[in-house]
Amino acid sequence: MSVAKPSVSDKRKAFRTLHASGCFVIPNPWNIGTARYLQGLGFKALATTSAGHAHSLGYADGAQSLDEVLAHFRELAAAADVPLNADFENAYADDPDGVAENVAWCIETGVAGLSVEDSPNNGVTPLYDFDVAVARVKAARAAIDHAGGEVVFTARAEGFIRGVPDLDEVIRRLQAFAEAGADCLYAPGLTTREQIEAVVKAVAPLPVNVLAIASSGFTVDDLAAMGVRRISVGGALARVAMDAFIRTATEIATEGRFDGFKGRISNADLDTFFSADCEQRSS
Repeated sequence: MSVAKPSVSDKRKAFRTLHASGCFVIPNPWNIGTARYLQGLGFKALATTSAGHAHSLGYADGAQSLDEVLAHFRELAAAADVPLNADFENAYADDPDGVAENVAWCIETGVAGLSVEDSPNNGVTPLYDFDVAVARVKAARAAIDHAGGEVVFTARAEGFIRGVPDLDEVIRRLQAFAEAGADCLYAPGLTTREQIEAVVKAVAPLPVNVLAIASSGFTVDDLAAMGVRRISVGGALARVAMDAFIRTATEIATEGRFDGFKGRISNADLDTFFSADCEQRSS
């Protein structure tokens, strides 16, 4: 018996429900194959990774064009049966009007959620001025509301990963973003229990996304106990794959050895998964 593929609206409603209670992991694929495999592992939602996608195209993070990014969102949103959150960086615009216009384009790709950063990511200015950052959040909120309001909007305070690791300022921004209409708050780069719990408390009852960092040593259960609602991994999965590729290819180039191939998943195992997955998608 075939199962009806969830509609865009279904996925958006499911994504909003996930933010209502509990804690969930939202891993970051960078192409259709990784998206389908993660979905097959049982993850309830996925998120794009700007870095993973950029590197797969031979770009530095942030160097893709808006059109390339929107096409990527559209491809993954159509391929996944679970909700997809778009890592929309700074919305590819500085002024609020540009943010609103580009967020509207992003919504049309079929994503269930999107995040917008408070950094221009230009290598010069670490963060937008406070008032500009808040105006940008309001513009994104207005665009989402104009489109029906189903998309979950995450506002990001980038200080800790842009050279401005001031927790008080991060919290001030997140609280202002909440008042400006964000549905979820995110400050990548938090590494301690004290930082995470302070952010969760400051914006409660709105949900908080935390970026999983290996060096923190926290598990999903640890972060859930701190009140974290959503856990993402950013470009880490893509870097794991790239790291294995680079180390093995370098070994071949410099030592003439193929030891890096040992213990890897077999072609037959991947064929088995993707054959069954394709059959399920076409049924």
